[in-house]
Amino acid sequence: MKPVEAADEKYMKLALKEAKKAYSQKEVPVGAVIVRKGEVIGRGYNLKEKKQDPTSHAEMIALRQAANYLQSWRLNECTFYVTLEPCTMCTGALLQARVNRLVFGAFDEKAGVCGSLYNLPEDERFNHHLQVISGVLAAESRELLQNFFADLRSD
Repeated sequence: MKPVEAADEKYMKLALKEAKKAYSQKEVPVGAVIVRKGEVIGRGYNLKEKKQDPTSHAEMIALRQAANYLQSWRLNECTFYVTLEPCTMCTGALLQARVNRLVFGAFDEKAGVCGSLYNLPEDERFNHHLQVISGVLAAESRELLQNFFADLRSD
């Protein structure tokens, strides 16, 4: 089991705030925050419906913001917080960006590739590996998603 750091819950709460922004815009409530040396350098929430862009996942938006902030695609001193286990596209982007650590909330049995369907971060064939910590504020993340889909079905 990989260690949960003291600040992990603090930053996951910020990612949950981002997810709630998505919820308020009728987007699947996933939020992300990137932290480097104690500073938030990127934030994002799903905007796939609003932008009609399949790459507008919370993770991709936060990665672009962080890379722009640092003026570098290399995010190797960063920890990435996201409320839901990342998909293939987003995990690939985290690996490409050389992110050190990924902390996520709820598992995604339908699309997650950091332990659910696959485990891309630990695949030895990649030249970069990503430390993964799962389950941080998982109940809150899962509840937000469940409420969103329940609301969707009731409309």
